[in-house]
Amino acid sequence: MKESSLPADYVDGSAGMSRRHVLSAGMGLAAVGAVAAVGASVAEAAVGADRVDAGRFDDPSRIISAGPITLSARGRPAPLEVRVTAPATGRRLPVILFAHGHGQVNFLNSYLGYGPIVDFLSSHGFVVIQPTFLDATALGLRDADDPDAPLYARARAEDMSRVLDQLDVIERAVPHLAGRLARDKIAAVGHSLGGHTAALLLGMQYDDPSQGGRKVSLADRRIRAGVVIAGPGRGGDALRDGVAELYPALNAPDFSTMRTPALVVAGDRDLSTAFTDLGASWRMDAYFLAPAPKSLLTVFDGEHQLGGICGYDSVLTTDENPQRVAAVGRLTSAYLRTAFNRTDPAWQQARDALTTGANAIGQVDSK
Repeated sequence: MKESSLPADYVDGSAGMSRRHVLSAGMGLAAVGAVAAVGASVAEAAVGADRVDAGRFDDPSRIISAGPITLSARGRPAPLEVRVTAPATGRRLPVILFAHGHGQVNFLNSYLGYGPIVDFLSSHGFVVIQPTFLDATALGLRDADDPDAPLYARARAEDMSRVLDQLDVIERAVPHLAGRLARDKIAAVGHSLGGHTAALLLGMQYDDPSQGGRKVSLADRRIRAGVVIAGPGRGGDALRDGVAELYPALNAPDFSTMRTPALVVAGDRDLSTAFTDLGASWRMDAYFLAPAPKSLLTVFDGEHQLGGICGYDSVLTTDENPQRVAAVGRLTSAYLRTAFNRTDPAWQQARDALTTGANAIGQVDSK
């Protein structure tokens, strides 16, 4: 639980660049117009330019990725940079705001991370926008004299709302994206601390350390649905000694106000021993403590990275399993498609295919 001791300008001798400079340069992004390979079939799949809501599960589309795109954020101690990954073709594309986690890594907790899940969602019809939040290791702000540090829970949610305020800027910055967004179909999705960010946007309230511990709401009504992946659970006596002092933003979440429809995803082996003694159930609190409508996907044998959603061949992944990643991606995208259009059978079809029978990857509960 000790914060990284590497300074923001730490230089990797093999590369000769600081972490901050690498992040700013956007290394690792696919060039706009390039084909991203999400499995062998994606590189070969072409999608008709007039398709509406592109992205059937058996017909993934080519995707493009652009970044960094810098958005206006007056008074922010670092530029607000986002990466946008989108289907190369298609109209009326739903939008996902994706929130990265807080882990002790250099780049995966930024817009450079989460390629496996982001590529999957984009290749199945979603425009995914990934901001780099102020707690990203490369920015070196976790030890700043700021009551919102080290997690920057408030700033994270505010950044997501800033992104929505500037969708016009994003459309202009990404070639061939203008006019293709379905702005009435916006979702918040996040992993780990990013799940906390998504929950805030969906209506969860919390005692905000940057506001003297006052309970606040940072909900954004433009967000119609969400997916909380391995997010933190309740605070108080559910937390191990010292956690609330180190991370006060986690001490008193109030899920009773999280009324927006959401899917909660948790691995049944995500024990979170650094935070709680409650085991895997702690990561399911956003389902059990929030009002309906909610669904819970419990991933069998899933640990915190759920097979490797945060990065390809990531050292953080303790349960490497590409099939598990693909299943989480399919169930996430299917849930959102049906949440945006109740006549779309994608959610039920994905549940039937992946959570029933002898080879089920998990189980789904709903209320």
